[in-house]
Amino acid sequence: MFDFSTPPDMQLLVDTVRRFVTQEVQPLENETEALGHVPLEALQRVRGKAQELGLFAMNMPEDCGGGGLDNVTMCLVEEEFGKTSDALIRRVFGQVYPMLLPCNAAQREKYLLPTVKGDKICAMAITEPGAGSDAASISTTARLDGDHWVLNGGKHFISDGDIADYVIVMALTDKEKRARGGITLFLVDKGTPGFSVNRVQPMMGHRGYGHAELSFDECRIPVDAVLGEVGGGFKLIMNSVAGIRLAHIGARAVGMASRVLEMMRTYAAERKQFGQPIGDFQMVQQMIADSATEIFATRMMVLNTAWELDQGREPRDKVSMVKLYASEMIGRVADRGIQVFGGMGFCKDLPLERIYRDSRVTRLYDGTSEIHRMLIAKAVIKNGLVL
Repeated sequence: MFDFSTPPDMQLLVDTVRRFVTQEVQPLENETEALGHVPLEALQRVRGKAQELGLFAMNMPEDCGGGGLDNVTMCLVEEEFGKTSDALIRRVFGQVYPMLLPCNAAQREKYLLPTVKGDKICAMAITEPGAGSDAASISTTARLDGDHWVLNGGKHFISDGDIADYVIVMALTDKEKRARGGITLFLVDKGTPGFSVNRVQPMMGHRGYGHAELSFDECRIPVDAVLGEVGGGFKLIMNSVAGIRLAHIGARAVGMASRVLEMMRTYAAERKQFGQPIGDFQMVQQMIADSATEIFATRMMVLNTAWELDQGREPRDKVSMVKLYASEMIGRVADRGIQVFGGMGFCKDLPLERIYRDSRVTRLYDGTSEIHRMLIAKAVIKNGLVL
């Protein structure tokens, strides 16, 4: 069974992250949203403090300079991250993908270690116009030509694709096999001939960092640019995605929703209409009660599933449940938050409007809600409900 107690050292870390997010990071939200990027001077100052406190790249192992946190602790930390914007999380605390861990010795020195230190930025180039939730349907190809691989194709919605120093590109190396061993990951440096960063796509939310279109036109990269093994790309992605979905969607949704609920709670006690606090009205109480219940349920789902990962299990069905429920929960809570605040909730003076926009995409990336419902249903029909 999952131990619900929090060891003192874990609680100290979570408390430290909570204070840091509140005192150092949240004050940068409005300017980041207005500028479309994190203000450089403030970023250098705040990220430097995060690095001094050991709060950078906490998801990575200690032997490469990361925090070495287990999944449960990382999810507790990610709850606190969720109380600010995604752009600031990326820039201040580091966006280091676990897919980099199979780097060989040379790649480790060139890519992994500098990224963990914050000296390089990496982007994941998977999504294509014709391949979203069905990543195996990508059309970007890589063919071997002597001592080089030649990439051809295009990607879009690539977070940080405009500023990344290098990208991890998913490409077909065997069109017949695809997900069964025909997909490979490649490390491609910005500036490589044939690799172009095209339009930065305007988005409803997640402002403060770019989402770019990338193209590869006879892009020649060294034969040793393969990350992991040839044909092992899809498996590598799938082995990493559970932790990412739990942390970046499940735990962050809990943190984001908790921030909204706290705002609702305070406002309901202070705001008066018809001579009484609006918190006395049953409909407002219902919105607060439903939000609190759903946040609690999501948190337990996240922590239980993270604990199973730490035990060496593969709770894929539960990860899909978490991704589905958390992404839809934050949408409901954000909507209720705006309803409780009324016109002020719709105003950019408060973070609710941004949270409402930012929460919408969580039902789309890393598999849509519809895809995860299908996966959950198939698993239950085949195996029954596994608790």
